[in-house]
Amino acid sequence: MKKETRLIAFYLPQFHPIAENDKWWGKGFTEWTNVGKAKPLFKGHAQPMVPADLGYYDLRLSKVREDQAEMAKFAGIEGFAYWHYWFAGKRLLEKPFNEIVKSKTPDFPFCLAWANETWSGIWHGKPGEILIEQTYPGNDDFINHFYSILDALRDDRYIKVDDKPIFIIYKPLEIPNVNQFISLWNDLALKNGLKGFYFVGVTQKSSLETKQILNSGFNAVNVYRLAEAKRHVASLKNIFYLISEKYFKSKIGMSIWNYKDIIKNWLNEDDFKEEIIPSIFPKWDNSPRSGKRAVIIKNSTPKLFEEHLKEMIPTVTNKHNKLLFLKSWNEWAEGNYVEPDQIYGLEYINVLHKYFK
Repeated sequence: MKKETRLIAFYLPQFHPIAENDKWWGKGFTEWTNVGKAKPLFKGHAQPMVPADLGYYDLRLSKVREDQAEMAKFAGIEGFAYWHYWFAGKRLLEKPFNEIVKSKTPDFPFCLAWANETWSGIWHGKPGEILIEQTYPGNDDFINHFYSILDALRDDRYIKVDDKPIFIIYKPLEIPNVNQFISLWNDLALKNGLKGFYFVGVTQKSSLETKQILNSGFNAVNVYRLAEAKRHVASLKNIFYLISEKYFKSKIGMSIWNYKDIIKNWLNEDDFKEEIIPSIFPKWDNSPRSGKRAVIIKNSTPKLFEEHLKEMIPTVTNKHNKLLFLKSWNEWAEGNYVEPDQIYGLEYINVLHKYFK
């Protein structure tokens, strides 16, 4: 299937300490801090999740990054989309990616996904506390942002469509006059020996927002359909279920769903359109971050993940870009990962290998 599908996996770099997280959450905080202290919230709730083959790794170590790349190659993943954080001239969590660019290892493709949202205390029950605000000061900041990643864009490993580097934006419509940003960056790319950008906006919302993103100048939209699938599942339940679910949420704020139900309601006819890049997801449980306000998709298994793949792969095989996004490679505190854990080991990666390698 590899020639028919280009699988790109979102990759979280928050597995190493930084000064800002030390200040906000305590010395040595990383993503593992939330993962390790997670508690089961109901009978049969599989928490905490414990990593297996790679252990509680530190991304400052090149050996860890190389092992991840080898594992992803085996899975048939074309490359990682590294989450990238730019706050009006300040970058966060950039060290692992910068070292990958500088050292030229691992020899594994990559692109960048700008997580352009304000950081708040929501992970620790303080949603109103602003840690660092996402702002857009103007063209000078956009220019500085471009040049801060130019070495990566010129790297032979950078993932492209039609020889244009892919750049993903998590909240595309929050950038003021985003069409001007796109025009400016395309001009800068041409002036610096690139052929422009292949811009991808991300949405979890309606087809109307998809149209707005495309009309703003984006080449494609990555659609993550979790919220939409939950609405479809709820509409199929009886009135007793809906009343009890509403009561349940109002009391403790937690939302619990079955993976099998979600994947049955994941596919949308829009996913077959050329400008739509669909998503696949292995599992979801963000209770390590959100506690009793979590969204939990329970009862995911490698077998059900395989059923999900078999339904989603045909959406991209007839497209020019062939792109399919995996959310995610290593979002452990969202329970959204394919890296080996103590329950299923390499089984999710073996499923990917079967279809993409």
